[in-house]
Amino acid sequence: MASQRHKQRTYARNRVFSRRGNEKFEPDGVYLLKLVTVTIAGTLWLKFKVPLSIGSLALSAFPLGLIGGALAVYLWEKRPGNRHIWYAILLVVAIVSYFLPAGILL
Repeated sequence: MASQRHKQRTYARNRVFSRRGNEKFEPDGVYLLKLVTVTIAGTLWLKFKVPLSIGSLALSAFPLGLIGGALAVYLWEKRPGNRHIWYAILLVVAIVSYFLPAGILL
């Protein structure tokens, strides 16, 4: 009896699926908040007036929001499928906003 293994408990707040196997969907307001946050995070770039040169590499901007947004998505989303979608949205917004005059200029 000493060799019985105990199952780890999954608490209800951490479940993606209900006990009956139905997927738990998030409200529209939560989805919209995540979308706006990821979009704003993707537009945050730390741009330099004079490009920094590291060896032969010239660095004119640093994707500050991309890193922060990726960390936020990692902490928010529990399902890997949804997480990949948020990463794709964040990456597209970051690439598009690199060419726009948006960001923090140093």
